[in-house]
Amino acid sequence: MRQAGTNLPKVGRYNRAVVLDQIQLADGVSRVEIAQQTGLTPQTVSGIVRRLLDEGIVREDGASRVASGGKPRTTLRINADAGSAVGLVFDPIELTCAVVDLLGRPLVVKRRPTPPGTDPSHVVSAMAELVADVLDEAKVSRSKVLGLGLATPGPIDQKPGVIVAPPQLAHWTRVPLQSMLSEVTRLPVTLDNDATAAAIGERWSGVGKGVANFAYVFFGTGIGGGLILNHQVYRGGSFNAGEFGHSSVLPDGPECYCGSRGCLERLVNPSAIVAEVHRRLAARQGDNSVLSQSFDMDPASVDHAAIQLAAGAGDPVATAVIDEAAGHVASVAVSIANFIDVDLIILGGHGIQHVESRYVDVVASALAERPLARHIRVVEVAASPLGVDAAVVGSAALVLHATYSPQLSALLSD
Repeated sequence: MRQAGTNLPKVGRYNRAVVLDQIQLADGVSRVEIAQQTGLTPQTVSGIVRRLLDEGIVREDGASRVASGGKPRTTLRINADAGSAVGLVFDPIELTCAVVDLLGRPLVVKRRPTPPGTDPSHVVSAMAELVADVLDEAKVSRSKVLGLGLATPGPIDQKPGVIVAPPQLAHWTRVPLQSMLSEVTRLPVTLDNDATAAAIGERWSGVGKGVANFAYVFFGTGIGGGLILNHQVYRGGSFNAGEFGHSSVLPDGPECYCGSRGCLERLVNPSAIVAEVHRRLAARQGDNSVLSQSFDMDPASVDHAAIQLAAGAGDPVATAVIDEAAGHVASVAVSIANFIDVDLIILGGHGIQHVESRYVDVVASALAERPLARHIRVVEVAASPLGVDAAVVGSAALVLHATYSPQLSALLSD
């Protein structure tokens, strides 16, 4: 693998992205502060800001901040209404679509069941209809739409935009989903896996904003992960880094579809949580549980959503199972802290709705007691403030990130 050089036009585009990134990350920043934080000359910053103002991407909000002994400094902010991005999450169970402004704030979010069957063309048609409905409801002009971000289960072959045999989608072998969706929506499509998309969304508008190094653990139908290292998205050699769900935490545990045993995903995904609660209720280990009566009448009624609600309310069976699952997540979090030395671990996704605090508490306790470098600093853990919309906001943020964020890979590419 050769080292690539760069040229002046690329440096100019990169510096523009660096300035825009500082404006986006701060809640108001001056030209002088941008120069101080980026190392760019004041003249370079002023020139870039002038062009961003002319393009309408950045605005001067009229407020002034007085530097000690100096003249007032005009505050710069992103003009949130200057453009928008569409995000689409493809889950084997549900399609979720949103349109967001330039600050990553969702304007409209809609969900629909994923069409049954194995024909990708049917799914793509449903995706296109959902995108059209969201744009119509948001009353966003197509001329303001920067693109469509598509978050899917992995693994993916990102360069050609292909989904490669996802385990929960039978017969989806090397499906060119990116080009198929772009053709029917007539929008440029940016493809990434759902967990990496959620991490990018967290960097753009969540608790990861401004954090140099963090790992995101995504709880959906499966368990995924994303990595931001030195402010850059880390995807790895095959663009599939961060598969935290396939860390083996029980060597003698159940066999996983990946070929290993006792994988985190196999132990804590929604199906595993439901199966364990059902096992305990059937064995009469939870006669004091609010779920017992429902289980006796109709076991199917004790689904993942019911278990999460019960655990959030302190039900003994539901909380015991959730805390055990959180313990497995904590083991992987400790490994992440030891291997990658991140500053923050974020937990998010609809799979931990109503029980975020239980997961955070268990993981935080492990991070305070077990990583090798804990006496130097304790890795923080936080629940995503984006909640159940983490993945769809992230999928839209794929477009914002690709369009506006400084990326070393682009600077050094051919």
